[in-house]
Amino acid sequence: MGEPVISPGNMQQNTVKASTSASQKPRRGSNWKQYMWGYLFLVPAIAIFIVFLWVPIIKGMVYSFYNIDFVKGNTFVGFDNYVKVFHNPDVLLSVRNTLYYMLLCLVIGFWVPIAASIAISELRWFQGFARIAAYLPFVVPGVVLYGMWRWMYDPVGPINALLGWFGADPVSFISDGRWSMVSIVFMETWQQFGSAMLIYLAGVLSIPRDWYEAAEIDGAGVWARIKYITLPSMRNLIVLMLILQLIGTSQAYQSQLALLDGGPNKATLTYALLTVKYAFTQLDYGAGTALGVLMFIVLSVLGVLQYKLNKEEY
Repeated sequence: MGEPVISPGNMQQNTVKASTSASQKPRRGSNWKQYMWGYLFLVPAIAIFIVFLWVPIIKGMVYSFYNIDFVKGNTFVGFDNYVKVFHNPDVLLSVRNTLYYMLLCLVIGFWVPIAASIAISELRWFQGFARIAAYLPFVVPGVVLYGMWRWMYDPVGPINALLGWFGADPVSFISDGRWSMVSIVFMETWQQFGSAMLIYLAGVLSIPRDWYEAAEIDGAGVWARIKYITLPSMRNLIVLMLILQLIGTSQAYQSQLALLDGGPNKATLTYALLTVKYAFTQLDYGAGTALGVLMFIVLSVLGVLQYKLNKEEY
């Protein structure tokens, strides 16, 4: 076989290719210089995240093994704080109340923003007004909210007046342990469903309109479109919101504290409220942080579960 013929044109073409490939090869350290200012802008956020989140978490884990005394100093007690809280019958009661509260939030409140978002997306007119009206309760201040619902739940309040108009006996929504937690869930559902509704509404509006138009051409009604298009398309979002709601409701204590302070007869004493009482009422910071560490472990498991269920989204 003969040797390949090297012409000036081929040499010039090869030189151009070599120079092009050399220029496209990334230089060492070019990425750092390119993104340096972006990294610098992240430093304050990362510092705040570390100082106000991870440092308290680590200190809480350490303090759970100490008897905290601001006068005499801290004393290492090992697992005594954990033994103390496990021997307190209120801990088991608070866990039951928290699980009951989480169940009520799922049964009563979880489906409300989903139904509201689907209903608003189907509106032909006044859709913007419906969004604002559904979101308005969320901006009501807490002090106004609790005062308003105390008046509504009063034995002579408007809700019992409406029940009396139908011939029903007055209900002690707050003072009766059978109704106190249910009353709190109804109040929080009314206030908070608007924010979740906007998230679901964004998910509904992101579904291609062509799918609905094709379904209408095929004769599908509203319920068929919801069943076969809307809900399957929102499955990942619904699962994500479910996990987030479980995490949020497991930490609930504000409404229980402001309305009833855990009463009546500890019927609304949640786990987070018991933690607050240990730390800020009894000033037993060691036992309070022990309860907090146990909750942190449980919530971490829920967080990992949420990541596993939505792994394809990351």
